[in-house]
Amino acid sequence: MSSPETKAAVRNFVAEREWGQFHSPGNLIKSIAIESGELLECMQWSEDIDPARVRSELADVLTYAYLLADRMGWDPDEVVLAKLHETSTKYPVEKAKGKSTKYDQL
Repeated sequence: MSSPETKAAVRNFVAEREWGQFHSPGNLIKSIAIESGELLECMQWSEDIDPARVRSELADVLTYAYLLADRMGWDPDEVVLAKLHETSTKYPVEKAKGKSTKYDQL
């Protein structure tokens, strides 16, 4: 899902501005939470969404997620695939298909 071009663009953007010094894991985690709140705010009072605003806020969340993975030395694709594998054991298709039930209630 992540491309080498995207990773390079994010790294270059940060390097040009010398912002890496502010990107501790803790700061990046806080930034993800803050930006996720702004994404949620897009639907605070209505289910009608402004796609451009949602796209912009999602980009912020993803950018900070890329930066956190990079700072931790993790490949974002590997992180996602490992979590999908873990979650697939909690939610086997034959039990979870078409249901929103939590895994311990299946």
